[in-house]
Amino acid sequence: MSDQSSSGLSGNAQRRWELVRSLIDTHENEALPRLEQLWAYYRNPLELVGRSGMAQGANQNGWYRSAQERGLPPRVTGTSVDGVSAASGRREVVIENDIGWRVGTMVDFMFGSPVRIESLSDDEGRQEIIEGVLERVWERSGGIALMQDIATLGHVYGYVDLLVRIDEDRLVGATIETVHEAISVEPIEPRRGVPIVSDSDYRVLDGYAIHFERELNQLEESVESKNTIRNRFGRLIGGGQDSTVRKRSTVTELITEDGWALYEDGERVSGGTRSVLGSVVPVVHIQNMSQPFVYSGLGEVEALIGLQDELNTRLSDRANRVTLQSFKMYLARGIEGFDGSGVGPGTVWSTDNPDASIVSFGGDASSPSEDKHIGEIREAMDKISGVPPLAGGVVKAKLGNLSSANALRVTLMGLIAKTMRKRVTYGRGIEQVSSLVLRALDEAGVLRVSEAERGVRVVWGVLGPIGDEESLDAAQAKVALGVPEEQVLDELGLDEADPGIV
Repeated sequence: MSDQSSSGLSGNAQRRWELVRSLIDTHENEALPRLEQLWAYYRNPLELVGRSGMAQGANQNGWYRSAQERGLPPRVTGTSVDGVSAASGRREVVIENDIGWRVGTMVDFMFGSPVRIESLSDDEGRQEIIEGVLERVWERSGGIALMQDIATLGHVYGYVDLLVRIDEDRLVGATIETVHEAISVEPIEPRRGVPIVSDSDYRVLDGYAIHFERELNQLEESVESKNTIRNRFGRLIGGGQDSTVRKRSTVTELITEDGWALYEDGERVSGGTRSVLGSVVPVVHIQNMSQPFVYSGLGEVEALIGLQDELNTRLSDRANRVTLQSFKMYLARGIEGFDGSGVGPGTVWSTDNPDASIVSFGGDASSPSEDKHIGEIREAMDKISGVPPLAGGVVKAKLGNLSSANALRVTLMGLIAKTMRKRVTYGRGIEQVSSLVLRALDEAGVLRVSEAERGVRVVWGVLGPIGDEESLDAAQAKVALGVPEEQVLDELGLDEADPGIV
């Protein structure tokens, strides 16, 4: 970052900026490499090493590499840690991204259906107004797709932060029907977010910085960029000595208790105070699964990386073994002309040599220990993630003599229990964001909402495989206990008037 950031700043602002710079440096050097590895193992993107469709022989090792290949040993990939080619060369590489489908299944269980935000106000009329405003804000911000993105980021990184972004100029003249145009909920990708945690309580934020690099619609000269692209893809980029590429700039948005500021390449370009929400940092922190005394939570990817590497290694070893043993080979002794004859049905060799022999070897021989080891790796991933293959639609065995719903519930018990645990943390985060929105509306004078009326709760759909008869029996029992019929219909998904956030 530029050393010119101090120009025009007061003493307090200068010290705050120096602190932010230090935190950003720490984030980029320590946290960011780890976060990028977590995302790479989840997404498993392809890295181009040649042009697709290139002539055979131009690149015998293929045109791409998978991100998870970095966890394979050099004897498989043919390259050492420092990128130098190994003597053994590249073998068959098999990558099965078990992490990706498991995280996707967890997100589906979390936000596979719309959720509803219910006001806790005692006045039914006020409930309807508050719930309508909140639903419009959430849906304008992305709706259920936004919540799925929030869950995906949380599952991969272990946490996600939500920024309540308020356009105060628009909010002043807004009405209840147009308030969603002035307030939005924005998830902060952890690779960009740098929290400024209170030195006395890790659960309290003194501020927040959003730091990233972006491309500008401007060009700059770069011979190095031209050579890099030409070498990687074999392209010729025009004539002359120089190549034009887009300029890049570093952007830092600093959000504090008393306002915000925007820095570009270390220079402050804009900023101001905040009248709405007062001295509150409008950022809500959500842990995927709670982790005591640590700002970040527990993610799903980190615990699976070791087993994912082992699985990919064994699958690659098996592919190499199958390749070597796929074709039968013959060792002939004492038979003249054997090397010039084809091997096939009906072929007969004869010789007068009584010591002649033909020995066949090769073929795909069975390897029970290899299959058992791969199966045990998959079972270990099932236990750690709580996601059995059945959750992804893969049925390998009978479910038992129980009724189908009960058998499925028992089989998916680990995933259901884990999802229920996560609903506590994600639900609390959604409720806190909604409370901040209502507070902003109250302080802006758009919708007067008292402290007691800002309470909301998230109404989730039914979790787990439950038959229709069981659902109706449970619903009747709830109504008999005094649960409002509207809430019961919401849980059954039968309230057509308000499906929730979609």
